[in-house]
Amino acid sequence: SHVERVPTAVGVLDMSRLNQKLARFAPIRPRATESAKPTLDAEELEECHEAFNLFDTDGNGFIDAKELRAACRALGFVVKSTEVVQMLRFVGKEDEGTVTFEDFVKIVTPKIKSRDETEEIMKIFELFDEDGSGEITFRNLKRVAVELGENLTDEEMQEMIDEADRNRTGAINKKEFLKIMKKRGENPLDDLDSDEDD
Repeated sequence: SHVERVPTAVGVLDMSRLNQKLARFAPIRPRATESAKPTLDAEELEECHEAFNLFDTDGNGFIDAKELRAACRALGFVVKSTEVVQMLRFVGKEDEGTVTFEDFVKIVTPKIKSRDETEEIMKIFELFDEDGSGEITFRNLKRVAVELGENLTDEEMQEMIDEADRNRTGAINKKEFLKIMKKRGENPLDDLDSDEDD
């Protein structure tokens, strides 16, 4: 039977047999679906509380649009003025122009969870980029395939690189890798089949 090759954690390896093997090396938390909203852990909530309180200078439990933008920046997110309007609309506060701590948490939770996902994806990238060049080369891909016991031909591995290499440098850079991983959906490793061969 035909096995589909798609961009994945290994930069586009035939993932049908790598699911469990990759999961051992770089477990990724699945992104929350609409039915299961993402939640923050205690440390992330504390980080939000500190950012909110930093700009709630009068202690009334509210921050305005300008302070919301600054609080987001304190968490490491660069937010444009137009995005602030969308954030206020997201929590139904576009008319008031102020948000509570609860609103703030609702606004920044997806950003924080996205940041976590990006960090996890970059850890996977580093597993491939053992020489620290900032790219996954054919040699890097071949090394990982061998370590994982994959019997791929040089031609198959080169096709994988070519498919992911959008800027045609002959290697996969961090931006290309991140794009591939995020394009995969909920959890890049969930799309993989079992280890059975047909």
